[in-house]
Amino acid sequence: MRKVIFVGVIVLLALVIAGCGGGGSEEEAEPAPSQGDAVAGEPLFNSTCSACHGPDAKGLPNLGKDLTTSDFLKSQTDDEIHAFILIGRPIDHPENTQGVDMPPKGGNPALSDDDIFDIIAYLRTIEQ
Repeated sequence: MRKVIFVGVIVLLALVIAGCGGGGSEEEAEPAPSQGDAVAGEPLFNSTCSACHGPDAKGLPNLGKDLTTSDFLKSQTDDEIHAFILIGRPIDHPENTQGVDMPPKGGNPALSDDDIFDIIAYLRTIEQ
């Protein structure tokens, strides 16, 4: 009887360990934490980005896209978004669907790398 209980306990432990992510190749990895400070990023967004993307980041007609539901933002790392913001997207870029330039640094050359990462962190808090 003890042998049966012992084998049962071993099987149960094996199942628990397997269920706790032991092989979880199908599970999605957690996104890396944002490099910036979302609280510091909100006023930077409001003073730089909201002119086209709106105060609620939902975009303004014929200007900036809705950033709250942006598949582009969701599919990019913070470093990739940072690189994008640094160079912007000119009107003649094949992926520019708004027909207006997104200027480098959102048109604010005073933005530092840290400022941009703060804006990205803020955007991560409002994604839907």
